[in-house]
Amino acid sequence: MFCRKIMNVIKLQQSLKPMAMHKLSMPVVQNQHRFKSDLYEPDYLISMEPDEPVYDCLNLQLKGYDFALLEAYQSQLHKYAEVMGIQVDECWATPAQKIKVQRFKPGGTAVDAEYNLNIYERNVQVTDVPAWALGTLLRVARALLPEGCTLRVHDHEIAHEEIRYVPDNQLIELKQQLQDMGGSRADRKKRK
Repeated sequence: MFCRKIMNVIKLQQSLKPMAMHKLSMPVVQNQHRFKSDLYEPDYLISMEPDEPVYDCLNLQLKGYDFALLEAYQSQLHKYAEVMGIQVDECWATPAQKIKVQRFKPGGTAVDAEYNLNIYERNVQVTDVPAWALGTLLRVARALLPEGCTLRVHDHEIAHEEIRYVPDNQLIELKQQLQDMGGSRADRKKRK
């Protein structure tokens, strides 16, 4: 219910922006827009207005124990970002982390129960996000956050790119066997 209301408000704002901009006469001064209310303001005051801060590349990292729930949340977050006019550059999943959890009997070291948990991760990468839009997107993301899931926002780094690829163990094993047998033909010719 809350999500539908937000979507309707955002769609209404986007539909009203083009109409409101048509009605105003806007002469351009040094890449700054002038409105009718700025009629008596000197040009140097308009050009001195601070620029809106923009975030270059951010990752919204979602983690949880239920993959289907996490994927639905990621999809919903992606849609909201696009409706708000935020450019979604990429979305991806990373391999699940397997965790073994042991519960001990009270007052002892004997294992009472043992659980094998999978932690799934989804990422949404947004680029060129204005500061005001990021605040709104994070409020919506927190309102939609399912129980048991976590949301982290951080700058994009190369390490985040490398984690998403699963190593091909069979290929690595074959390369090792080739090295054990003396290397490839090209390597043998170079040695001679």
